[in-house]
Amino acid sequence: MDIIQAIVFGFVEGLTEFLPVSSTGHLILTAKLMGLEQTDFLKSFEVIIQLGSILAVVFAFRDKLLTNVELWKKLLVAFLPTAVLGFTLYKLIKSLFAPSTVAYMLIVGGIIFILVELFYKEKTHHVKNPEDVTYRQAFLIGLFQSLAMVPGTSRSGATIIGGLLIGLKRKAAAEFSFLLAVPTMFAATFYDIYKHHSEFDFSNATALTAGFVTSFIVALFVIKWFLDFIKKHTFIPFGIYRIVVGTVFLIFVIL
Repeated sequence: MDIIQAIVFGFVEGLTEFLPVSSTGHLILTAKLMGLEQTDFLKSFEVIIQLGSILAVVFAFRDKLLTNVELWKKLLVAFLPTAVLGFTLYKLIKSLFAPSTVAYMLIVGGIIFILVELFYKEKTHHVKNPEDVTYRQAFLIGLFQSLAMVPGTSRSGATIIGGLLIGLKRKAAAEFSFLLAVPTMFAATFYDIYKHHSEFDFSNATALTAGFVTSFIVALFVIKWFLDFIKKHTFIPFGIYRIVVGTVFLIFVIL
């Protein structure tokens, strides 16, 4: 992988990690368009550059993360389902990383987003801040997150939908999703490094650095834009986008 390809991957990762459109899915589809095979190194590279996006969350929400121990406890409770299933089903999950899986899950997730938004109404008693999420709600959101181990589902999409269904306001659901990405993606990144450390050598360092830095910078801008966007809009545009992208790839790239 050359530096230009790494920057493209970093841009796609930073742009899509926190939007409910599946960053992993978009990275797989990007590799398909660029003619890159899904080798063990590429799969690990896609996970590791996500660390840049996660550090953007740490920077953007540093006040909450550095001072609120109770919030961290809730995030760890939400992380548990993914931790258990991710560890036990690691090989099965990796075998699902294919463009066809991504395309179908983008379409299915898009339909679900539209249906949920058509019936969802924010109410005054809904949770306004991620700090106010209960332990029960945190665990339920974690169950939704575990569904996102199937590529194309979208980690942020699954957790946001889960948050909406159990009584969070849109902004609270999005912010809790962002914060939950910190323990989840840190764990996924370092576990993947442990499993595939032999795939990395000094020649990969430049590409990894370029992808990492690009994803960090782009993600910072996307986080702010997304939170401003959902103050005035629903998630339906993302549902439509998922359906369109998934359908296009099925017709022109996969079938």
